[in-house]
Amino acid sequence: MNPLDQTTQLVIDLIKQNKATDFEFSVGRSSGVSTAVRLSKVETLQYHLDTSFDVSVYFGKNKGQASSVDLSKDSLKKAIESACMIAKYTQADPFNGLAPKDTMAWNAPDLDLYHPWSLDAQESIEIAKECEEIALEQDEIDNSDGAELSSHEGETYYANSNGLITSIKNTKHSLHCSLIAKRDSEMQTAYEYSIALDSNNLMSPSMVGKEASRFAQKKLGSRNLKSQKCPVIFIPRQASGLFSQLLGALSGSRQFKKTSFLLDSVGKSVVTDSISIYEDPLQLKTLGSRSFDLDGVLKKKQFFVQNGKVVSYLMGQYSANQLGLETTANAGGVSNCQVESNFDGGLEELTKIMNKGLIVTDLMGHGVNATTGDYSRGASGFWVEGGQIQYPVSGVTIAGNLKTMLKNITYVGNDIDLRSNLKVGSTLINEMTIAGEG
Repeated sequence: MNPLDQTTQLVIDLIKQNKATDFEFSVGRSSGVSTAVRLSKVETLQYHLDTSFDVSVYFGKNKGQASSVDLSKDSLKKAIESACMIAKYTQADPFNGLAPKDTMAWNAPDLDLYHPWSLDAQESIEIAKECEEIALEQDEIDNSDGAELSSHEGETYYANSNGLITSIKNTKHSLHCSLIAKRDSEMQTAYEYSIALDSNNLMSPSMVGKEASRFAQKKLGSRNLKSQKCPVIFIPRQASGLFSQLLGALSGSRQFKKTSFLLDSVGKSVVTDSISIYEDPLQLKTLGSRSFDLDGVLKKKQFFVQNGKVVSYLMGQYSANQLGLETTANAGGVSNCQVESNFDGGLEELTKIMNKGLIVTDLMGHGVNATTGDYSRGASGFWVEGGQIQYPVSGVTIAGNLKTMLKNITYVGNDIDLRSNLKVGSTLINEMTIAGEG
């Protein structure tokens, strides 16, 4: 029997001894290796083997929570008893409770997310070194912030008093390289990375190193811009953050607390009608896929924005109870969320259509107000005129209001970045304010 299966049965027996009305818990194990090198020297080599236990118990509408990183019987028992004691001294919350039994993941599908990599220390060092060495061989690459290789695998069991016991096994492997390019007295940094469930799908070390160096080289010779209003293209790396703000504004908890710039927006248009945003969590062997949420509710494909209009908030069971709605199985967030492209082309084609404006490749700072939608962040990228990149740009600030920015999205390209849980292509906004010189 799987050790986690045994632990799960032990926890159920221990909780029943405390006579809780309801309960839910997760128990997990994870392991991995992480290697970081800089200038051909190993800076860190870490192995980790972690265990976790998180439990919630309910006595009516009173809830207590506790956790432990020790899966011994004594530690599990103490955590459960602590949760029960907390519940007895906590004020009742009418929104507490498990998700309905018929929504549970009784037959959660295997999504082919588990692809372990038998990576030993020496091999991990050699791969990271190869990535950095190739990068440093490229023209104008002056220094390195290092290359890092990591491999992780884990398994988690979820169970509750409805009788559900289900589990998920997954892996994630990544290779990252960060560099410094120099020309005269100017220095620019850039990075590239690859991430995959299966190590066979990672970009080669040489490709990661060369791409990181190419990005750094292209940023040399950067200039400032005069303050103005103009179109802006977010490359996929940055566009995902823009749409994350939209999804965050549609979370049930923020709707209930009235801290969203898209308050009461179901049925209302928030982006152009050629854009839809949906979750497709049951895709096989895909980053972000997941068969059930943190409440044990079975996930399914669903739209949050369809033809420009909000059709659903994002809710776990608790926020659904708050709003008097049904859970969307989003306790813990979205899983493999996708923004549909409405344009047959990527960054190059969007640049031609934009004709004149700013391509944003990097963002700095955290100047986003989730309640009002006010947006102001440091940015760098490339200035475009005549549909062609003219020169790199740095030291500017882009500003606007998210509500207006989302409405002003004209196109989303088909150059979708598959490395993210939120998959989106380059995104053209027809106008933003750029603060630069004067």
